Amino acid sequence: MPPDFPAAEVLRLVGAVGPYFQVAACAPGGGPPEGFRPLRELHRAGTDTDLARRIGAAADLLGTSEARVAASVVHLGLAARVWSVALGVAAFGGTADLHPDRAHYRLPPGGPLDLWLPLPGASAVTGDPVEALHTSVVTGVLAPLGEAVRSVAPVAGRLLWGNTASALYGSLKVLDSHLSNDQVALHARRLAAGLLEREPLAGTAEVGPLGPPPFRRTTCCLYYRVPGGGLCGDCVLDAPPTRRRPR
Repeated sequence: MPPDFPAAEVLRLVGAVGPYFQVAACAPGGGPPEGFRPLRELHRAGTDTDLARRIGAAADLLGTSEARVAASVVHLGLAARVWSVALGVAAFGGTADLHPDRAHYRLPPGGPLDLWLPLPGASAVTGDPVEALHTSVVTGVLAPLGEAVRSVAPVAGRLLWGNTASALYGSLKVLDSHLSNDQVALHARRLAAGLLEREPLAGTAEVGPLGPPPFRRTTCCLYYRVPGGGLCGDCVLDAPPTRRRPR
């Protein structure tokens, strides 16, 4: 287990890693800043939602007419944002309160969504830390987010779980390159490895030994279908499929 850190120090250390790892500062007893909404609102299904508008804006920005491609790209970014905070805090022995009714978000015009967490923001974990992360993030946030994404665009569920696994591993890689405490880094690797062994993430990637492990997805996020896009570093494909020209 990593050494104990005060909750405020955990959030500071994690936030220093980069923008995907930062959360809005919150004063004791205070609520979220103006413009923040409960995270549960990102779980709303339908085409008249923040999520649907974000996917539409991404399609315009990426220059694609395929809603499923934009939806996958947006989902991957949101999953990376959630995992960065959750895994970062857990690496230091805490737990980020990402309950959809208590955590709040704000969608800026560009870049990762802003996150606000209620105090204490990071508290000590009791019990199995992998189970705690699985319950909080996979079950509590990303499963309903995936269903909301699929209500906007026809994206395969297995593809979205592949995105979730890829986002988790990407967050681990960034953490691993920034952490100077070997005990904390090792704990992060063990947490990620444990999560990748559990359903629904089990089988979404080929994962090697801890180190951090080499990682290759068993699905494709569809980014190659973006005009000018290519294959991601962990893609299941060796080369972009050749599109047949109509006769």
